[in-house]
Amino acid sequence: MQRLLSLFLFSFISLPLVSVSGEAAKLVPMEDFFRNPEKTGYQISYNGRYVSFLAPWESRLNIFVEKTNGNPSQITFKSDRDIMRYYWANNAKLVYFEDNGGDENDHMFVIDVNGDGKRDLTPFPGVKAVFIDDLQKDSEHVLVGLNVRDKSIFDAYQVNVNTGELRLVAENPGDVMTWVTDHNGKVRAALATDGVDQIFLYRETENEPFKPVIKTNFKESFEPLAFTYDNKKIYANSNIGRDKSAVVVVDPNTGKEEKVIYENPDVDVYNIMLSDKYKKLVAVSYVTDKLHYVFFDEKTKRMFADFDKQFPGLETRITSQNKEEDMFILRTFSDKTRGAYYLYYTKGKKVKKLADVSSWLDEGNMAEMRPVEYRSRDGLTIHGYLTLPKGLEPKDLPIVVIPHGGPWARDYWSYDPEAQFLANRGYGVLQINYRGSTGYGRSFWEAGFKEWGKAMQDDITDGVQWLIAQGVADPTRIAIYGASYGGYAALAGVTFTPNLYACGVSYVGPSNLFTLLASFPPYWEPLLKQMYEQVGDPIADKKLLEEVSPLFHVEEIKVPLLIAQGANDPRVKQQESDQIVAALKERNLPVEYLLKEDEGHGFVKEENRFDFYRKLESFLEKHLKRN
Repeated sequence: MQRLLSLFLFSFISLPLVSVSGEAAKLVPMEDFFRNPEKTGYQISYNGRYVSFLAPWESRLNIFVEKTNGNPSQITFKSDRDIMRYYWANNAKLVYFEDNGGDENDHMFVIDVNGDGKRDLTPFPGVKAVFIDDLQKDSEHVLVGLNVRDKSIFDAYQVNVNTGELRLVAENPGDVMTWVTDHNGKVRAALATDGVDQIFLYRETENEPFKPVIKTNFKESFEPLAFTYDNKKIYANSNIGRDKSAVVVVDPNTGKEEKVIYENPDVDVYNIMLSDKYKKLVAVSYVTDKLHYVFFDEKTKRMFADFDKQFPGLETRITSQNKEEDMFILRTFSDKTRGAYYLYYTKGKKVKKLADVSSWLDEGNMAEMRPVEYRSRDGLTIHGYLTLPKGLEPKDLPIVVIPHGGPWARDYWSYDPEAQFLANRGYGVLQINYRGSTGYGRSFWEAGFKEWGKAMQDDITDGVQWLIAQGVADPTRIAIYGASYGGYAALAGVTFTPNLYACGVSYVGPSNLFTLLASFPPYWEPLLKQMYEQVGDPIADKKLLEEVSPLFHVEEIKVPLLIAQGANDPRVKQQESDQIVAALKERNLPVEYLLKEDEGHGFVKEENRFDFYRKLESFLEKHLKRN
């Protein structure tokens, strides 16, 4: 089922080839790119007296706490898996989440700031805890979603962090996917779905029943972001009546859109920045090639201008702040550095460095990530990022194409360890926001519906042909590698365009769309109808799903494959990798298989990451031999 391609089918936007400047990068050890950070995940307590962070202990990320003018102390001692998510519950306690071997059934634990009082707040086997609200005004409770009553839905519970007592505050009628709290921590709104239609629900108080207010097809997005500070209106992002999502103000009683806060003609606008102290919206942000802000508050605008002055050439993000909003945790980064964390004091605009994220990485050995764009064969503008090896002429390079996962997500300009690792090994790296990616409007997103292995894959193919036409890529030395949907795209690439790639790598990627759709975790079941519209219905679209499932066309594959899988993956189950590996071996096609029994949807343990990237490096070296 190879698709014949012609360069005349689509037009190119020319890529200005950069001149080669400076020496080639020194070879950086693989482990330096993928080892756990030195320190990361900094947060500040509400009263500003403590700073917390994650740092390795016995190769696992654990929580440390220090006074803002003191020394850090370790408060968790996890040796089996990293702690990935934690929050301040109040000024004396933190909550954190852990699952079992990557099964994603997270339990929520609480621990005192001094390391005492550890307790599992959700001690239910096979149940997943989803954090809803830290309830800042309530020092005894947090709000969490639990599927303890029904595995497919999440009820909202108020949890006492001192006693572990649970109180149901919103029972899920069977279709609610998202709970929304007001500024007093009351559950006043929700988003429900029947799988295709989405309903915005609202109630004046927690003692009243929810009433449906806005009903849309899932293709129309209405996402409540926060209540206004009088708790009467809703800030939301919405593409109702428009192609690009905008930030708007809506009356939750009537569903009427009362005001457009900001919209952009080119991309969706999603995120808002609020000031709880001054009780107002201060900024919105959107992403084109990079992140941009629109400010509605002069004080905030001046503060961000000071960030730019103090950290020239770096991107800066606020990751945490105290209640008084006079102390902020900042994270700096660029495409060439993971950056550092700083404590910023608004008084005097003072900055205190907290830690480098990965001090062992030399920015001088990193490569530039450049935003690029090209035209697809049917005329769409496709955006992406190109990372070329430092110091090498951008001509006839071996290339690794990395389609992102999701697929309803997108790649961003930032420090990317995979892109930097591969560029350091002499490969050019192309990352593509193919049709169906989010952020570029409803039409671009919908253009990917039922196009797995078809137009979505064509966008990736067109990007490869674009690099070849530019002279950047050596057409005999191109690999495709991805994780999750990106893993599917890698399998589809070597299956449906078998002469384009020299090899492929699928990391937790599905091979059979029938078994993929039949094996989702229970809490995804309400979205199955939507998935059928976006991917295909196993019955109505049986022929389509057979056509685009690589498992049914392994005879078309001509090149070596590397497959990696976690045995506990609840999203893309082990069967997806087992069956494609078995089919390839049955036909004596070259395949390497890396299966980790203690991992889920991606390898979390540092030693498992090392195993994967070590194997990836040797696999690419073998099949993309460099001159």
